[in-house]
Amino acid sequence: MLNIYNTLTRKVELFQPADPNNVKMYTCGPSTYQRAHIGNYRTFLFEDLLQRYIEYLGYKVTRLMTFTDVEDKAVTQAKKENLSIEASTQKNEMMFFKDFDLLSIKKPDYAIRASEAVDQAVELTSKLVDSGYAYWYRYKGIKNAYFDPLKVKEFGKLSKLDMTKWPKKKRRFHKDTYPGTPWNRGDFILWHGCGIKELCYDTAIGYGRPAWNIQDASIVTKYLGYSIDIACGGIDNLVRHHDYNIAIIEAVSGKHFARYWLHGGHLFVDNKKMSKSLDNVYHTNDVLAKGFSGVELRFFLIYGNYHEKMNFTFKKLAETSKLLRSLREKIADLQQTKSAIQTKEDTLVIDEIKSTFESHMNDDLDVKAAFDNLNKIVTKIHKNRELLSEVKVKRVLNSLRRVDNVLQCIY
Repeated sequence: MLNIYNTLTRKVELFQPADPNNVKMYTCGPSTYQRAHIGNYRTFLFEDLLQRYIEYLGYKVTRLMTFTDVEDKAVTQAKKENLSIEASTQKNEMMFFKDFDLLSIKKPDYAIRASEAVDQAVELTSKLVDSGYAYWYRYKGIKNAYFDPLKVKEFGKLSKLDMTKWPKKKRRFHKDTYPGTPWNRGDFILWHGCGIKELCYDTAIGYGRPAWNIQDASIVTKYLGYSIDIACGGIDNLVRHHDYNIAIIEAVSGKHFARYWLHGGHLFVDNKKMSKSLDNVYHTNDVLAKGFSGVELRFFLIYGNYHEKMNFTFKKLAETSKLLRSLREKIADLQQTKSAIQTKEDTLVIDEIKSTFESHMNDDLDVKAAFDNLNKIVTKIHKNRELLSEVKVKRVLNSLRRVDNVLQCIY
């Protein structure tokens, strides 16, 4: 039975989807004004691992990933590149999915751009205004829509926001994000009136565009509905973004949005946060240029506790790559085994592969413990491989292949 850490309750809980025949999973995707880096892929890899393991357990998963292509930064970047916004963002999107192939990340059932859910953003905004959760307000002559968090019971419940610190005086935040500000303590923007010509849609609520704060809520509700099983993202999404999603969706539906929330930890480089100013932002091509493979990078990024901070160095990548190569070499030797001898113990060893893998993965996706213990079992089998029949060796290899349907790195 799978047990996962639920950020909403701050507890490890038994995974019990609302419908075992269709687990609904939403994952925060990239902002496509720029290329995704390996820190981003650490998050996407833990989500991939989660989906693959839930499917391994026999569930059907419908997964949606959001793509932010409607924002001020996309306009600025497109101008720098002398491209249209669509050409600029879709160029990065293509690179994103190329990296998915490199890292063996399963493509989501729905990969939806914010620009494809403007109609739903309009509908949600209208419903929120009509019900009193949101309102229209002119700022610098432009009519925007804002959401009042004080109208929502338990606002900030995901990040455990201390509402006693909420200002008494009405404040409005007109931008999507404010760099360096963890929380926008005030009313947040839902709909931008037509201020930027390049991102202006003609809609039932006027010319404008959906704010970043409502984009994911619009995409998820349009394609998955108002109640899902799992919501995932990086730890940086925990502040503001995901609480905004909850507030918007639950204000409209009156029902709980997600049963389980999972957040991946940051990837640091030499114990420092990745940033352009420190010149320590790495992309997949930077890793390949050092002689490492996509499989080795995948293994490094999943070999640890997904919701804790991880530190990247090329030395550590070399160490984990050596560990992975050692296991792969043993498996390659087993594939060449031609012994005809049979013993009584081999069936027990085969069963041990399955039970060991599942016991550790069921413990909040403990990939490191699962891999290390599988490595011990394979080492033992490898030493005694000539005592196993070909039939039993095939059973061992088939069991490992099933494991690798999840890990995607040992074959």
